[in-house]
Amino acid sequence: MSAWLHIVGIGEDGINGLTPAARAVVEAAEVVVGGGRHHDLSKNANAERLAWPSPFNALIDTLQLHRGKRVVVLATGDPLWYSVGARIGRSIPPSEITYHPQVSAFQLAAARMGWSMADLETLTVHGRPVEQMIAFIQPDQRLLILTTGAQTPAQIAAFLNARGFGQSKMTVLAAMGGENEQRFEGIAESWNHEVPAFNTLAVECIAAPDAALLPRVPGLSDDLFAHDGTMTKQEVRAVTVAKLMPMRGALLWDVGCGCGSVAVEWMRAARYARAVGIEPRADRRVFAAQNASAFGVPKLELINGTVPDALHGLDAPDAIFIGGGLSRETFDHCWQALRPLGRLVCNAVTLNSEALLVSLYQEHGGALVKLSVDRAEPLGGLTAWKPLRPVTQWSLVKR
Repeated sequence: MSAWLHIVGIGEDGINGLTPAARAVVEAAEVVVGGGRHHDLSKNANAERLAWPSPFNALIDTLQLHRGKRVVVLATGDPLWYSVGARIGRSIPPSEITYHPQVSAFQLAAARMGWSMADLETLTVHGRPVEQMIAFIQPDQRLLILTTGAQTPAQIAAFLNARGFGQSKMTVLAAMGGENEQRFEGIAESWNHEVPAFNTLAVECIAAPDAALLPRVPGLSDDLFAHDGTMTKQEVRAVTVAKLMPMRGALLWDVGCGCGSVAVEWMRAARYARAVGIEPRADRRVFAAQNASAFGVPKLELINGTVPDALHGLDAPDAIFIGGGLSRETFDHCWQALRPLGRLVCNAVTLNSEALLVSLYQEHGGALVKLSVDRAEPLGGLTAWKPLRPVTQWSLVKR
């Protein structure tokens, strides 16, 4: 079937800023779908006007109802860069859609700031938890952020301040490319501007000497997490997450997640990585939720339940960590659910669990290691090694 749906990116310069081909498509449309500002920017288009449906998930049904007509969806900038085009493209075959990109807000912002697009991070918190940007706060990092409203820059300034990045430079750019373009500048610790609701934020992260360093590679300090003492310790956690191999968009089951340290580090390590934590204790689920928010991965899903019963009905995972609730029945369910090339890691500290891991290793292969860590601690006026409880770790890839 030929393309009947056109998704057109439009900027603050309106229909006059479109390419001749895109402008012709909009002017010939029978149905135009978009937000209020999109319609205002293309007033000379003669077509039936439809606003974004509510709930927004009804958009696909709305478009399908007009199949056979000349339908145009208006989006800001590049429809496939954190925009509605990607959502539509997942539900309607690409052969039925023609995309007409405009210069994106990121490109305009980078040009205004004089920043190289290859040397910065592009993020969106538009309609998403603002806490997602926390994972990208790094010394000397440049960020371009699509915000979710007039209050977002102040929220982000608070995140920067709390982590020792109060001197970070912030620039809000609004209505870029239009007659009413505005620019607001300041630093995080004293940010007090009132800005338009529709804006793009540029942040140049500047760390104080005592700033919290939160790299996205696994192995964050235990002291940074809210916990009750029962957790996968820093050194073991680094090995564990490395063997789980976080990848873009991949899903982890964290079985017996406790305070969520492994799931949190998994989600931080790769863009859009997802995790489901299964934990029967309410107090530890509270810790996990706090840690997920504090470390910039608020989408960690937490389930109250015991394994293996709590595993039924979950989406098939790309990786599984069993840190608690280990049994042969739990392993069997996890192994069956794991996707091909999925990674499974089991940690054990008791002789009983270790015996099971040895048996599973003999049956399935993989890698069986014993992790022993000693930390230097004061002993009277001297320093001595204090050993942590050894951890037996079994890991394998499903082939």
